[in-house]
Amino acid sequence: MVSVRKILTVPAKQFIFSQGDRAGAVYYVQKGKVRLTVVSTAGKEATIGIVDEGHFFGEGSLAGQLFRLCSATAMTDCALLEVDKKEMMTVLHREPVFADLFLAYLLARNMRYEEDLIDQLSNYSEKRLARVLLQLARFGKEGGGVEGAVPKISQETIAEMIGSSRSRVNFFMNRFKKLGFIRYDGTLRVHSSLLSVVLNEPLAESRYTKPGKTGS
Repeated sequence: MVSVRKILTVPAKQFIFSQGDRAGAVYYVQKGKVRLTVVSTAGKEATIGIVDEGHFFGEGSLAGQLFRLCSATAMTDCALLEVDKKEMMTVLHREPVFADLFLAYLLARNMRYEEDLIDQLSNYSEKRLARVLLQLARFGKEGGGVEGAVPKISQETIAEMIGSSRSRVNFFMNRFKKLGFIRYDGTLRVHSSLLSVVLNEPLAESRYTKPGKTGS
């Protein structure tokens, strides 16, 4: 008998599923981070999201999706709960409290996708970069402080996420570092003061101050 629920241990950089695979299960991230990517017909790959602990992915199968529209790769060593789509549908019908929580999660994520689209269409690249770094550092999440660590991720991947070039990402990362918004100690750490870039006009050094200092 095929198991309808199982725990998967996936090492970093290993595929969980690939674009075009049959969609037959939903995944829940118990530990680690998962990168979602899509490849265009021209062969260009783009990162469309990072899935954190406590989040689902692959739920398109519940809406009748027969094949995966994107690929999922473990960014770090991951522990995942894989649930067969039929079992997931049974649980959603049988457990209304869980169904409500799952619906709330999907609605929140759809709002996030809308915000991301508006961000791409409306904001400058440095604002998009600042927002992505804050999201990766999990600011606004439970237990977050004034400084958060970003998982190991290349500038090329970040550039894909914000719709810009690696050279632009590198330029603004250096500016953020100079202004004290980010620092490196073997791990990229993001200070909550980076939020000022998201809330203000395009980055100008004279408009921002280092953490702990006041502006003129």
